[in-house]
Amino acid sequence: MDGALPAPADVLPHRPPFLFVDELVSVDPGRSADGRWHLTGDEAFFTGHFPGRPTLPGVLMVEALAQLGAVAVLLEPRYAGKLPLFGGIDGVRFRRQVVPGETLDLRVEMGRLSSRAGKGHGRATVGEQLACEVDLLFVIVDG
Repeated sequence: MDGALPAPADVLPHRPPFLFVDELVSVDPGRSADGRWHLTGDEAFFTGHFPGRPTLPGVLMVEALAQLGAVAVLLEPRYAGKLPLFGGIDGVRFRRQVVPGETLDLRVEMGRLSSRAGKGHGRATVGEQLACEVDLLFVIVDG
């Protein structure tokens, strides 16, 4: 994308406490997106997951990747006014724990996109270490 990138909240309908992408690094609308989630340790889920050993829940890593994928879709002009919703997840693997104070680097590459559905592949890393990888399936509905 040319120029300054929008804030994630300017593209996504999600709002705290369920907005998990803090920063967009790059976006190629309809093709790919890179972003970050900076985990401060103040997030409420760390209190209960797990007391004494706070760990980012894996399902929230998948949600963060889905949200980043939604950014790539929604910035494609043909999807203006639409909303991508989960259709399914395949092949999800969690490779590393993510803890407070770490930054989760997110990357989603879109596969097939039609007017009603699509696929994407997401990877979440901390530094060079893979934390999560997943194939995302989604449906596109009116917003």
